[in-house]
Amino acid sequence: MSKLWGGRFTKKTDQLVEEYTASIMFDKELAEEDIQGSLAHVTMLGKQGILPADDVDTIKEGLLKVLQKIRRGEIEFSVSDEDIHMNIEKTLIDEIGPVGGKLHTGRSRNDQVATDMHLYLRKRVVEFVDLLSKLQTALVEQAKANLDTILPGYTHLQRAQPILFAHHLMAYVSMFGRDMERLQDSYKRINMLPLGAGALAGTTFPIDRHFVASQLNFDRVYENSLDAVSDRDFILEFLSHASIIMAHLSRLSEELILWSSTEFHFVELDDAFCTGSSIMPQKKNPDVPELVRGKTGRVYGNLIGLLTVLKSLPLAYNKDMQEDKEGMFDTVRTLQGALQLFAPMIATMKVNKDRMRQAVNQDFSNATDIADFLVGKGLPFRQAHEVIGKTVLYCIQQGKYLLDLSLDEFKQFSQLFDDRIYEVLQPEQVVNARNVYGGTARSQVADAIARAEQELEKTAAWTEEYAKRSSL
Repeated sequence: MSKLWGGRFTKKTDQLVEEYTASIMFDKELAEEDIQGSLAHVTMLGKQGILPADDVDTIKEGLLKVLQKIRRGEIEFSVSDEDIHMNIEKTLIDEIGPVGGKLHTGRSRNDQVATDMHLYLRKRVVEFVDLLSKLQTALVEQAKANLDTILPGYTHLQRAQPILFAHHLMAYVSMFGRDMERLQDSYKRINMLPLGAGALAGTTFPIDRHFVASQLNFDRVYENSLDAVSDRDFILEFLSHASIIMAHLSRLSEELILWSSTEFHFVELDDAFCTGSSIMPQKKNPDVPELVRGKTGRVYGNLIGLLTVLKSLPLAYNKDMQEDKEGMFDTVRTLQGALQLFAPMIATMKVNKDRMRQAVNQDFSNATDIADFLVGKGLPFRQAHEVIGKTVLYCIQQGKYLLDLSLDEFKQFSQLFDDRIYEVLQPEQVVNARNVYGGTARSQVADAIARAEQELEKTAAWTEEYAKRSSL
């Protein structure tokens, strides 16, 4: 059969050209969205009197039959039909006859494919907000279980100050909260209808774009037909947000990998999320966080790839824009897999509280509090800093920690020291002394957990509402 667009051509398309330019291998993922858009479009054509009611009913019935065949895996897509749009249209014509060719009245594949991707991506955004909230929930539950667990906080990967493990986990809750906000905000730019823009200039048929938007639950339509078919900002925005999410997951992955090592032994990941070695039977490898860390690069690459595709494109549609889909699909799959695994991995993670406490007791991360103690006695901070630096050096030379020193040893460095220094140096005191909003004091972390739980309730309501808006 000749191409649906082949009237102007005198030669068949070269086989290599067909294979090189076809997108059906990957854009078949848009099959359901393509049919959803077509159902709304043909309904509008009937409403506007552009197609007779009998034709509209026949086409809609045919589209639903094609949809069921696709869901049952009964349709074999063809490279010769190029893309998902042409494959579905040809299948429709085979199903109901030439009347199926009327479906394309008043539209182009340019506005059609853009509509498909808007429909596809708005569903994914709602799903990712839900997956992020599940990960936040797992982190919050671990934080609640570890409100009295103290570990060393680090800067430069050197022990800095004691903090609550719950406080550390809540830092990631905050990160993923920002990720959710970005996705939620992007929804309003995704939920725009390009259909009706035609190839680039609109159409001569008296279509009703706003009716189609209401049929597909879009909040608004594109104001400019050129912009409608050439805009891929909404995909760039998604890829950017996905890259930031993966950066956060990768940072957490790195910490889980370190913490589960023998050298740290702060946590143990559940066996279900680890693998072994083919040669070393003692090994328990944190493959899931390692692979998430590794896959972060491919998500970054998908963002850079699309930015590069778009950087020099004149308006409106160009074949280059076919390259917008594979990276988007790959990012969706990559991010989906990572988030689906991370929540249960965090939820089942065992925390070695004693090992964390041992680490805190065998370092100098409480040194800043001694300086603060001396400042409270009237010594300028810079002088106090020097005094404690010399005290720490003395401890290192003597093979001691600060709590091992006698009061006489402390007084070698300043007569301002008194017995209260031993209370000041206790890890619980060090932690709870930072009783400021956002600090690591137990009461502050408990308040942060309570606020996070309130936000999770709001997110659940948002997800429920927008999942309904995005479903047809």
